[in-house]
Amino acid sequence: MNLTLKVWRQAHADDTGSIETYPAKNIPEEASFLEMLDIVNQDIIEDGGDPIHFDHDCREGICGMCSLTINGVPHSKETGITTCQVHMRKFRDGDTIWVEPFRARAFPIVKDLMVDRSAFDRIVAAGGYISVRTGAAPDANSIPIRKDDADDAFDSAACIGCGACVAACKPEKDKRVLGMVRQMDAEGFGNCTNQYECEGVCPKDISADVIAKLNRDFAAATAREAVE
Repeated sequence: MNLTLKVWRQAHADDTGSIETYPAKNIPEEASFLEMLDIVNQDIIEDGGDPIHFDHDCREGICGMCSLTINGVPHSKETGITTCQVHMRKFRDGDTIWVEPFRARAFPIVKDLMVDRSAFDRIVAAGGYISVRTGAAPDANSIPIRKDDADDAFDSAACIGCGACVAACKPEKDKRVLGMVRQMDAEGFGNCTNQYECEGVCPKDISADVIAKLNRDFAAATAREAVE
């Protein structure tokens, strides 16, 4: 199939950037979206141009690195998958596809389609961990955990840190939750406005209930902090 790509090109973080048009010629339907970009980049390189820069690693929907906005939707309009799991058979011959980076203040653009998601690392450092010494793994596994707490934790742990939820959003327990939410504010993530866009684009189908629980914990921790 033959396609037309409208791709965001930005030389560096301080560049204004612009949309550039590229032909995607003779793309196999069985190719993945990233393989399609590889083919386009090969043509650009052969013509002496600068290839389109984008993040990727595993290409198996595990690492969360391949985060692009396709036709205005983080990852794509297909739910429950990452960009690398999008295949060209989902498009039609002659289509025009818009490819942009994730758009969020917390994710500044590095170059072209690459963004800096180190804000996630700083949030984890601010409280997204447990400081209890558990010893070896078998010792940790012996600590009793309530089934409902374990289920909630397992659902949250499915996150691969891709940041699609951030790109789609339009607007110790107390110590950890206070630290994490305040770091989110410092990074420019903003408050949840219950649009549920994050839930719609999450490649691991993580529920927005996780955000609601974080907000409840933060409100309770803030109230306790005020009276202490």
